[in-house]
Amino acid sequence: MAGRGWAEQELDGELLEDVEGALWTRALIEASRVDADAVGKAARVVIGVDPPATSEGDACGIVVAALLRDRRLAVLEDASVEKASPSAWAQAVAAAAARWGADRVVAESNMGGEMVLETLRAAEIALPVKAVHASIGKARRAEPVALAYERGQVVHAGAFGELEDQLCGLQVGGGYAGPGRSPDRADACVWALAELLRGAGVTGPGVRRV
Repeated sequence: MAGRGWAEQELDGELLEDVEGALWTRALIEASRVDADAVGKAARVVIGVDPPATSEGDACGIVVAALLRDRRLAVLEDASVEKASPSAWAQAVAAAAARWGADRVVAESNMGGEMVLETLRAAEIALPVKAVHASIGKARRAEPVALAYERGQVVHAGAFGELEDQLCGLQVGGGYAGPGRSPDRADACVWALAELLRGAGVTGPGVRRV
């Protein structure tokens, strides 16, 4: 399923239904999709990171997003890694930063702020790392980002199946009905896009720096 869009999944006989009360629908995601080669130059690139509590638990969400020169936002890559040690996921973040010329890493620090920062610093990431602490639920944090999709402000430069499945599992009111125990990829995506939205003058709720 990873890497395929909703239309392709339908053609393959995999009809995916929308989750009741979802912040993202399949149609909304599909409407945002563009060819990766058609995305223009980025004014800045940010990497969102949702670290796992342990290497045996959830994936480490790592999503690359950009502010394009035409002022749209673009999801460029889902670089998330499964069951990775702290050093392994930090290296994955560093590699993604080098690939895309990122200027900032935004990492959720709820699972241990200093540990997250020290892990990323140990990977010799040569760019600012911003630790953010979620003070409200995932759904409320994601709402401004979902609204940006509805306004046509966000595009997906390609298909990111696992990430898109998680986005479509986030529900109004705080529920999650997507795959896996936690929407780690979706959280990383929201952190990255929210940072870019704030830079464009739109501030989402429930985030404080640590």
